[in-house]
Amino acid sequence: MNRFALSVSNAIARVTEAALGPWQSAMIRIGFSATWLLFLVREFPHRQELYGPDGPWNWNLAEQLISTNGAFTALMWSDGQIWFETVYVLAVLSSLLLLLGWRTRTMSVLFMVGVLSLQNRSIFMGDGGDNVLHLMCIYLVFTRCGQVWSLDGRRARRTREARARGEHVVDRVGPALWVVLGFVLTSATFLGRLGGDWVVPAILWGLWLTQALWWVVRRFVRSDQPRIMLDVVANIVHNGALLVIMAEACLIYATAGWYKIQGSRWQDGTAVYYPLQLESFSPWPALAHLLSSHGVMVMLVTYGTVAVQVAFPFTLFNRRVKNVLLAAMITEHAVIAVVLGLPFFSLAMIAADSVFLPTSFLRRLGDGAARTRGRLWARFAGGGGPDPGLPGQRAPKEPRAAQYPQCADGPDGRSGDPGDPENPDHTHVGFPA
Repeated sequence: MNRFALSVSNAIARVTEAALGPWQSAMIRIGFSATWLLFLVREFPHRQELYGPDGPWNWNLAEQLISTNGAFTALMWSDGQIWFETVYVLAVLSSLLLLLGWRTRTMSVLFMVGVLSLQNRSIFMGDGGDNVLHLMCIYLVFTRCGQVWSLDGRRARRTREARARGEHVVDRVGPALWVVLGFVLTSATFLGRLGGDWVVPAILWGLWLTQALWWVVRRFVRSDQPRIMLDVVANIVHNGALLVIMAEACLIYATAGWYKIQGSRWQDGTAVYYPLQLESFSPWPALAHLLSSHGVMVMLVTYGTVAVQVAFPFTLFNRRVKNVLLAAMITEHAVIAVVLGLPFFSLAMIAADSVFLPTSFLRRLGDGAARTRGRLWARFAGGGGPDPGLPGQRAPKEPRAAQYPQCADGPDGRSGDPGDPENPDHTHVGFPA
């Protein structure tokens, strides 16, 4: 009984004291933001036909559908050309800044708004990868995805160094973003632009008000307990969101695998053959013909796909088997991207798979990227090594004692401006970056 109680106590402490999976969270942030950014850039010449006034799904049809399903999209606030271009450019910009990890708390929210606005405007333009991105952009808002491999991390390090030298550091960008976005959110609410489903407006207002609460606590409350409580709540939210992302990925694979089992073409081992014969899924006809001409290979790929998808959720309790199947799935998606011409679907699925990547592998990957960047920087700019705020950066220490040295500077023992709702040192408080 004592052992059980101790195990439960340790599990609760682990969930509440730290935001788990900092490298996995960063991979999710980088993966999904890069996928959406590359898609928007590639389709920039065709944006009008996809989501704009020139599309077959015109503004009136979209308005009728949204009035029925209550979906959120900022593109329905106006049918003007300037507004459409503004939303599209903001979606591109927020994706880029989230990829770099700049103000990740704010950019994750704007990233979600951009994804939902464009996809809900023309719902028939997407595929399976868009559905995954649609869900993950919401979950991403609740994660501390800027702990490592981000510009926020570098900014936090420089702030700590400056305060260690006795310098007074004031961040004016964060409060400015908070005020501007609060004005936009308030205006949209009073103008009735946030009508329809309550989920997205609730998320937006919850995030904004949470940052206001953190500002008040940081500026006016000198007691340590409110800060610790907010930090614990934020860690629970982050870890819960990460668990939901993992469960969503498992559900996608399990559902896809069990549905495939019921199909006759998957049962007789010929299902992979037919997509290779479709012109729309054959960017490299010679390669598709080469693969489809080998019956044994087609059969092995067909049965292997089903086996991997069905088995993967059950392998999470065995690290070695899980890593083997994870490598197989990532390889499969890479092959799909090349052979079937579905790069963005594959990138979205690989980004979802990255939540299961081993921490040791991700740290080696980050260290390797940092060394490469350092060599390139030394060669072309005559600079030093890599910035610890970029790939290769170490995550914050997890023990409570290290996070709160006398609670003088806040969570993780880091210092920051008390009036900064965008402080990178406290992106985990409330609904974290």
